[in-house]
Amino acid sequence: MRFQLIRHGQTPSNVAGQLDTAYPGASLTPLGHRQARALPQAFSGGQLQSIYASTLNRTQLTAQPLSESTGQKLQVIDGLEEISAGTLEMQADEASRYAYGMCLHSWMHGDWEQKMPGGPNGYDFIERYSKALETIARAQDYSGTVAVFSHGAAIRVFSAWATKMAPADAAELHIENTGGSLLELGIGGTWALEWWNPEPLGGDFVRDVLTEDVTGGEDGIP
Repeated sequence: MRFQLIRHGQTPSNVAGQLDTAYPGASLTPLGHRQARALPQAFSGGQLQSIYASTLNRTQLTAQPLSESTGQKLQVIDGLEEISAGTLEMQADEASRYAYGMCLHSWMHGDWEQKMPGGPNGYDFIERYSKALETIARAQDYSGTVAVFSHGAAIRVFSAWATKMAPADAAELHIENTGGSLLELGIGGTWALEWWNPEPLGGDFVRDVLTEDVTGGEDGIP
């Protein structure tokens, strides 16, 4: 079965460069709402089996237009949330942004014991995100595609870990608002990356190329 992991639409915190990871989180900007409304055209083939979102406001708002257009009920599940910024929460200064990005960088280079300042280590994150996707998988018939609305850093790190991506390749991953990755879960529990789409699934007309974006990967980490 396939998991289409989709990052939420743009938020005011994205624009401000803030590390906004806690519940309930920000809403969407006008551009974020346009990005959400553009998503149904990317799924016009009717291949969706179900739609899930994290417990944070921005993912549910992003998923809503797709749910309405397909008639698939939006299901909210715990565990798909963004990687916690810990004591860096809502900070926008360069040092905090660098510290957050550097922690993600360390994880994707294999140092999963590295802790986010005041937050989780890499193993903590992988455990809770994997459990959420396993819960979703058990509710499916393995023949379709599941749309999962989640968060930039979470999608980047999990996709790299699940597909055993080389550290150099993993560190280069970035994802704009409503970009995503398509992962296939095999019967034996192995994951494969079918494709990575860093740009908005709705098309170029809903891109924002000017905003600096830590959780999406524009973090300046080598």
